[in-house]
Amino acid sequence: MEIRSDLTPAALAGKLRRLFDLSAQKIQSLEKTWQASQGSPVFTVDGRYTSRGWTEWTQGFQLGSPILQFDATGVREFLDIGRARTVELMAIHVSHTGVHDHGFQNLSTYGNLLRLMNEGRIAEDAWERRFYELALKVSGAVQAARWSPTADGGGYIYSFNGPHSLFVDTIRSLRILAVAHQLGHALKGENDRRISLLDRLMDHARATAKYSVYYGEGRDAYDVRGRVAHESIFNPNDGNYRCPNSQQGYSPFSTWTRGLAWAMCGFAEQLEFFATLERHAEFRATMEKAARATCDFWIANTPLDGIPYWDTGAPGLAQLGAWRERPADPFNAHEPVDSSAAAIAVQGLLRLGRYLKDDCYWNAGLTVANALFDEPYLSLDANHQGLILHSVYHRPNGWCAGPGESSMWGDYHAREAALYLLRLVEGRPYLKFW
Repeated sequence: MEIRSDLTPAALAGKLRRLFDLSAQKIQSLEKTWQASQGSPVFTVDGRYTSRGWTEWTQGFQLGSPILQFDATGVREFLDIGRARTVELMAIHVSHTGVHDHGFQNLSTYGNLLRLMNEGRIAEDAWERRFYELALKVSGAVQAARWSPTADGGGYIYSFNGPHSLFVDTIRSLRILAVAHQLGHALKGENDRRISLLDRLMDHARATAKYSVYYGEGRDAYDVRGRVAHESIFNPNDGNYRCPNSQQGYSPFSTWTRGLAWAMCGFAEQLEFFATLERHAEFRATMEKAARATCDFWIANTPLDGIPYWDTGAPGLAQLGAWRERPADPFNAHEPVDSSAAAIAVQGLLRLGRYLKDDCYWNAGLTVANALFDEPYLSLDANHQGLILHSVYHRPNGWCAGPGESSMWGDYHAREAALYLLRLVEGRPYLKFW
């Protein structure tokens, strides 16, 4: 990356407000055309959102987007959409025992609504508050129940692949355990054993830092500091770690950049949360080591404008020559960029920079945002339902939104990153998940 030092949140204010102007059109268009019977919208095809059955992991991003829109603009229409749709459609996701996505689904909806009530942005209502709190408590406990112990005495929340599988994605979905714990909740197990959600959060985060992230310490022949494995495989019989793997990346020994972005954002947010607890110094040191390594890898292995290709080891990159030494090309004929990874990484860089008071990370986050919130990534076409163009879903499976197309998670995280910066510009409360 070529990190710019001349950018500030205020300098991006025009882009942020234009993004939310366009966002309003996209949300209204999807609300008019989408039927719940279609499932969750995943990515666009020819500019129209379509579903892709695998898991319904994007519904929270769909319904959380109008809530973020209200937060950014104060237009009540969007709050009404987000609140009504959350009540109508999200309960099934609260009790979903088969996925690792609770923090994506339920913090984007119930969590954002509770946050707005806590901030006084929506009217205080005791029953409505209890409704949101109960959803978050149950969601956190259900997520924590997907548990596999490891041989070193810890454990992890296993992915939808099964008890052998730790996904790096879950480091950001892990936030739901923090919120449920903060609300005073715990998981009850056999014989009424009380299981701490905070302890499970910490164990999972430690496992992710240990097994998903590399530190250049000789772990294997491909141990490059900051590289991330999408999936870590364990023997479920004894909890021993076996090997890295990849579901959506090119290989176990290359770095799928959206997984890298999940790690950057997730570790940085855990640092912010645990700073409020004023303890667990050793745990925070582990999180900081992982956050620094992953953010440094992003900076070193991303094109000049901070927009990444979908995997740093993708074979077609060889056809692009010195791809790190020029801005990303979303229209090249060899490998796609993934704008959704950039949308997630923005917050990782900004939050880590703020936490450490480090201008390098902070300015890197602003550099990525500056490129992402403008053409050719920002969708200006009123007939296109996507907000951020050039997103990739699962390239090995051929599920590519691709050039000119958008993804629901990319659009949501672009809105979230823009809201983060807009709140700083307008002097409003710092955007946090708890």
